[in-house]
Amino acid sequence: MDKLVECVPNFSNGRDREVIDRITGEIEKVPGVTLLDVDPGADTNRTVVTFIGEPDAVVEAAFLSIRKAAELIDMSTQTGAHPRQGATDVCPFVPLSGITEEECVELCHRLGKRVGEELAIPVYLYEAAATRPERRSLAEIRVGEYEALAEKLTRPEWKPDYGPAKMNVGAGATTIGVREFLIAYNVNLNTRNPKKANAVAFDVREKGRARRDAKGAIVKDENGEVVRVPGSLAECRGIGWYIDEYKMAQISMNLTNYKITPVHVALEEVRRKALARGMIVTGSELVGLIPRQAMLEAGRYYLAQQGTSGGQPEEEIIRIAVQSMGLEELKPFDPADKIVEYRAGFALAGPLMSMTNRGFLNELSTDSPAPGGGSVAALAGSLGASLATMVANLTTRNPKYRKVRDEMMAIAVTGQEVKDRLCRLVDEDTDSFNRMMDAMRLPKETDEEAAARTEAIQSATRDATLIPFMVMEQSLKAMDLAKAVAGSGMASSASDAGVGALMARAAVEGAWLNVKINVPGIDDKPWVEDLLERGEKIVRKAAEEIEKVLAAVNGSIAEG
Repeated sequence: MDKLVECVPNFSNGRDREVIDRITGEIEKVPGVTLLDVDPGADTNRTVVTFIGEPDAVVEAAFLSIRKAAELIDMSTQTGAHPRQGATDVCPFVPLSGITEEECVELCHRLGKRVGEELAIPVYLYEAAATRPERRSLAEIRVGEYEALAEKLTRPEWKPDYGPAKMNVGAGATTIGVREFLIAYNVNLNTRNPKKANAVAFDVREKGRARRDAKGAIVKDENGEVVRVPGSLAECRGIGWYIDEYKMAQISMNLTNYKITPVHVALEEVRRKALARGMIVTGSELVGLIPRQAMLEAGRYYLAQQGTSGGQPEEEIIRIAVQSMGLEELKPFDPADKIVEYRAGFALAGPLMSMTNRGFLNELSTDSPAPGGGSVAALAGSLGASLATMVANLTTRNPKYRKVRDEMMAIAVTGQEVKDRLCRLVDEDTDSFNRMMDAMRLPKETDEEAAARTEAIQSATRDATLIPFMVMEQSLKAMDLAKAVAGSGMASSASDAGVGALMARAAVEGAWLNVKINVPGIDDKPWVEDLLERGEKIVRKAAEEIEKVLAAVNGSIAEG
């Protein structure tokens, strides 16, 4: 799953489970979407739903759920403690991986336009998607709530971004936007005193604490507003409390933008502030899910603290992060359950790459046409990337190579990424072949069936061609890494760099054969010509680079 988006719509019903289930049922029926959480609140009369998936699928699921909510929820009779102005009150998109904030803003416009035109619901865009500065804040858009909406829609400054400037009595208005992933994170202290925990929370949270004068009175400015001493962490909300279940006090934090304040930075700042007040952090607790990138950054940070290269396998980086942050002090931490991308089906290895070496070879050697040469080419490329990464990691440990240590650490990190992508392509190549076979088996008795079959075959053949092309691209990256470590890495590992480059060259050439054997079946000739032209450039580049790598390797061996 190259692009992953989270969507967190809030529906103005938290009391009728049948209504909630019918709304979430619309989400669950969309392929490519995973429903992660449904959190209804009776007092607030509001349900927060969380689902993730590929961008197009997420937009479709969001639209279907908004449509169903408009059908089932009547805002003219709805009441609840939570501010609201629509049946689907707010629908934020959260970029998770492989997608930018700007791309998510485009998703907002797509969804908003469709909701406005097809459902006649006024739509406002907020935060990163806001079309004017005064609409960035959800609270500002929602002032007066549903009860003030009819009058608000008559004012030019509150003309919706999409949909009619006219009251939709049943559905109200919907606000759509983009925000960052919110990480709910608690830090455990070796105290039961909530006041002490709260003091640390005030030290770190962005809002900080009220300033007091020498006599302890709260200081106010000339307008009567409380003067505050800001905390040390941006995009952090926090409070201290005592949890009887755990017999300890915690600092409970919401990190509203982990790209500004990463989770490990928040933890280390709490460690410092707690120690200054005579307390020790004993561990931490993640409430809900966390993005994969946040865990990888944390793991690499703690590896760097040890003086160890961050270019370790992803599983090891995650393990280091979990252990270093004490995430298992209170309960087991299962990455498959707690990391949002893993929950969405992202896997470092598919069925083929999860086999033993012999199991894969046995499967390869049978009379089944898949796995075949395409998967083997991807495997060869991953082996080349792995060898280059190994040399880089060995070099970082050798004091003789201090001058290139930073360069080698960067190569090791990139090498793991290239290795992992090629590992996934091993299975993707076989899957694409199987999809092509499935398309060929489709019925063709009628003109409609024949047309659908032809279209399916064309689509599957394009995929089956693009995947080995991606193997070529990634394998050329692996060769570049091998070239770098052959030139600057540890001389005693030069032969490993050479073998890595040779494996990458074999991967490029092998994948190229798979591209060429598939393109005759593709009708889009301009697309084919462009792909072949780019493929030939990669092949030529690989042929040039392998000579340079082998010259460097043989030179090192001769000098040794």
